[in-house]
Amino acid sequence: MKEIRGGAAIAHALRAGMREGYPALVAFLTAGYPSKERFAETLIAVAAAADVIEIGVPFTDPMADGVTIQRASALALAEGVDLAFIFETLAGLRERLKTPVLLMSYLNPLLAPGFTGLATAARRSGVSGLIVPDLPLEESVSLKDALNAEGLALVQLVTPVTPDARLQRLCKASQGFVYAVTVTGITGGQTASATARDAYLARVRDHSSLPVCAGFGIREMTQVDALAGQVEGVIVGSALVEALERGEDPRAFLKSLRGGDRP
Repeated sequence: MKEIRGGAAIAHALRAGMREGYPALVAFLTAGYPSKERFAETLIAVAAAADVIEIGVPFTDPMADGVTIQRASALALAEGVDLAFIFETLAGLRERLKTPVLLMSYLNPLLAPGFTGLATAARRSGVSGLIVPDLPLEESVSLKDALNAEGLALVQLVTPVTPDARLQRLCKASQGFVYAVTVTGITGGQTASATARDAYLARVRDHSSLPVCAGFGIREMTQVDALAGQVEGVIVGSALVEALERGEDPRAFLKSLRGGDRP
């Protein structure tokens, strides 16, 4: 059987991960957190409960991230976590890690290896795609071409204030899923009212043939439940990083977001 890779693997995992209409789970964690030594075991624990994993590349100026992820990034950078460490760790886990993995990175760290070298290293380590929040669609052609040459996806983000014409373009360009930011702000923030949120997500779904995943501000089971039928997946970031800060079992925390993992 031909191996499913890149965006197709991500979309397949999200649709397969839905539980009786409840969204699949995309888990974000900062690379090298809570420590370089424990990162591999943390990744395995997260993979046991998540349908897709998003690994944040530590960066000094994370404009879209709230204080929780900023704090985790600073600690990871202090330990010397970089792309080389991430790729080496993932390559060592390829036989054990069956959950699709995405990298979330600002553009600056991706420039040093060059897009071709980056895409090759990502594919060899088992990465399925990238999310680059500060890369506008109009400037993404070079990176997307390099990723496509290796069979990897480039996920696009949309927001509640994205105009319809641009929303249509972003949804058409996205691969794997469409990342629907639910707040006009940074990660860990408060979402809009349920009525406004649902209308926004319905607008995104109208334009997307891919799974839609809601992110920013997802912290508890009631929020996941409220999104049942609205999106194919939810992205949990700051709340998971905070659970790791508290020394909690990430698998138990993630399972709690969907009622102990509904059948």
